[in-house]
Amino acid sequence: MMRRLLPPLVAVLAFSGLAGCAEESDGGGEQASAAASAPPEEITWEQVSTPDECECSDGSEFHYWVHEGAADKVAFVLEGGGACFSAATCGPTGGTSTVNLDGESPDGPRTQGLLDLDNPDNPLAGYSVVYVPYCTGDLHLGDRTQDYGDGVVVEHKGRVNATSALEGMAEAFPDAEEVVVVGFSAGSAGAPLYGGLAHDLLPEADIAVVADASGAYPGDELITTAIGGLWGIFDDLPAWPESADQPQTAWSLPGLFVQAGRHVPGIRFATIDTAADSVQRTFTELIGFGTTPLIELIDANAAYIESNGVEVSAWVGPGTQHVSTAGDDVLYGSEVDGTALVDWLGDFLAGSDVPDVHCVDCG
Repeated sequence: MMRRLLPPLVAVLAFSGLAGCAEESDGGGEQASAAASAPPEEITWEQVSTPDECECSDGSEFHYWVHEGAADKVAFVLEGGGACFSAATCGPTGGTSTVNLDGESPDGPRTQGLLDLDNPDNPLAGYSVVYVPYCTGDLHLGDRTQDYGDGVVVEHKGRVNATSALEGMAEAFPDAEEVVVVGFSAGSAGAPLYGGLAHDLLPEADIAVVADASGAYPGDELITTAIGGLWGIFDDLPAWPESADQPQTAWSLPGLFVQAGRHVPGIRFATIDTAADSVQRTFTELIGFGTTPLIELIDANAAYIESNGVEVSAWVGPGTQHVSTAGDDVLYGSEVDGTALVDWLGDFLAGSDVPDVHCVDCG
C-alpha cells in the first residue's frame, strides 16, 4: 500500500509591504497636486546570499530576496512550486520541480497580488518583505541529502534554506512588531511551522500566518510518515516544550497549525482555498481520496485544527482556482456572499476577528 501511494502522495503536497501640514505659501497647491499625481516608487529587491549549507536540489547556490519597507511590519513569503520524490522525477528529465534558481528574474520576485507593495489596496502595502524562493521540492520542510539511485542525488534542503532566510529577517528587522508569514501553494504547507519559528526569533512581535492553497491535504499518518522519511522533515523538529510528547505523526500538514498554535499564544492563522481547486483535486485523487469531495477534506482539516484548541479563520471560495493571493485578478476580484477576499484578508491582518467565509453554492 505505501509503495503504491508514495510517489503520488508526494506530488499532491507539492503542487502543492506621511502626510504633513504646512502654512499657505505661493505654489503650495501646485506642489500638492504634483505630489498626488507622482507615480509610485518602484519596488526594488536586494538579493541576499546564504551560507554554504543552503542549497537547491542540484547542489547549486541558494539565495533569497529582501524588499525594505516599514521597519516594524515584515512579511515572510514562502514561494510555491513542484516536488520530486524518485530517480525519475528528480532526474534531468523529470520536470516535476524547480531544481535551481537559474530561471529567476534578476530583478527579484514578480510584483503582483500580495507582492504588489505599492498598491494601497494591498493589505501588505508598505511592508518589508523577505521572499524565499523554492528549489528543493520538499515544501520548505526538508533537511536531507537523498540518493534515489541511478546517479540521482538530491539536496532536499528546504528547511535549511528557509530557516537561513528567517534568521536573516530577524537580524535585518529586529524591531518588527508585526510579522506575517505568507505561503503560496507548496509554500503554504510549511507556513504554520515558520510562524512558530518566527516567534522564537522575534518573541515580542505579533505573528500571523496566511496559508493559501493547501487546505485539502489530509493529515493521514501514512502520508505524514512517508513524507518525513523521504525528505528528513523529522530529523530536526523544533524543541518546543508543548510538543515534547507528541509522535512524529502529529507533525502532519494540518498538525503544523496545532503545534505552532500551542507553542505561540496569540498567533493567528488564516487559510484560503477554493472548493474545487484543480491542483489539489487532481492530486488528492492520486493518493486515494478521490471519492471524498475536496470541500469535505478542506472542512475536515479546519475542524481537526480547531478541535485541538487552535483557531483558524477560513476562506473557502467557489471554483477551481489554485492560489488566490499571488495575482491581482483573484485577490481583488474574489467575493463570497458579499464579502470581498481582499477586505476579509485586510481585516484579518489588521487584527480583527473575521468570520469564516464559506461558499454555499461551491460549484
